[in-house]
Amino acid sequence: MRSDLDFGLFAGPATAPLEWRVSDGLVPYAAALSEMETRAAQISDHGESELVWLLEHPPLYTAGTSAKASELIEARFPVHHVGRGGQFTYHGPGQRVAYLMLDLKRRRPDLRAYVATLEEWIIRTLARFNVRGERRENRIGVWVRRPEKGEGFEDKIAAIGIRVKRWVSLHGIALNVDPDLSHFSGIVPCGVNEARYGVTSLVDLGLPVTMAEVDMALRKEFEELFGPA
Repeated sequence: MRSDLDFGLFAGPATAPLEWRVSDGLVPYAAALSEMETRAAQISDHGESELVWLLEHPPLYTAGTSAKASELIEARFPVHHVGRGGQFTYHGPGQRVAYLMLDLKRRRPDLRAYVATLEEWIIRTLARFNVRGERRENRIGVWVRRPEKGEGFEDKIAAIGIRVKRWVSLHGIALNVDPDLSHFSGIVPCGVNEARYGVTSLVDLGLPVTMAEVDMALRKEFEELFGPA
């Protein structure tokens, strides 16, 4: 844990409402992007309630603002170029995506601390399933050590990519619960292409958890860091 950051400082004002939404089925990416943009503008312009939206997408790739064309190995699924930070990532069934539309101006206008708190949210959620997730200073996201693969091997279990407009956050995190990990082979995930770094999921680690169980853990740990939902 980064000792220079106080993870309790992102709790919202006690009177501010926050909507917690869980969508069933697969949500098309364009529809989700439109909803995020609309809600963020409403929060900024009209004081609409903040939103944390949990969902799954059909298989697709997204390219962030730092994505390089060479990192798209095979366009096996639709590719969406978006304004979030980061490089290429994959979304698909079995992956819990959480989009956060939070008013950081009211909470805490500090992007570095916000990203670190998102990492902490994932790490604490994983700990509920006895998985030790770790952050890396030079690699965004949350990682799991895999000594059974060899010394120094690590797999990424969760990705983070955000955008902020007028201090309202968009996009968020993607936690691998039980996606088809072979779908990641069409890209260089998040620009990390060293052989000792791969991708994993909770089920790949031998934990047959349900999405509902993950959602419960996410909500509990969210409230510890960000306040009531």
